[in-house]
Amino acid sequence: MRHSGVRTAARAVVVDQGRLLVVKIRTQDGEFLVLPGGGQNHGETLQEAVRRELKEELGLTVEPQALLYVREYVGKNHGMRHLHEHFHQVEAVFHCHCTDFSPLGAGTLPDPRQVGYAWLPLDKLADFPLSPKGLESVLASALRGGGATYLGDIH
Repeated sequence: MRHSGVRTAARAVVVDQGRLLVVKIRTQDGEFLVLPGGGQNHGETLQEAVRRELKEELGLTVEPQALLYVREYVGKNHGMRHLHEHFHQVEAVFHCHCTDFSPLGAGTLPDPRQVGYAWLPLDKLADFPLSPKGLESVLASALRGGGATYLGDIH
């Protein structure tokens, strides 16, 4: 995967009944879990991007609320550098509200490596292969109303 420049993306934190919605991703390195969302298109706001991505990946209609944090990922600096050596992404992560989960799983354009989704108990996030590492503490702080945080280059 070779990219030039920096890619912008938007991701969603969707919580329901004390559980966090995540997407299952499978690569040659194994399976891990990420927040739903993806790349921003030219001319699209970050909030529009997160709405579109949740519809495409999971079939859900969400309404972005507060910006929880900004994450930067410079692939050459992390364990998956063999896959992402030339990849640089900046992600805006929004707390999103969803009123109807009945279409969950009916996405029309999932990520090519997406193999499903899962609901994880918020109080047990550290027990799962969640990416980026340490996301459970970032989310705990952000959901308590800690305000938007710039996380820098983490994986």
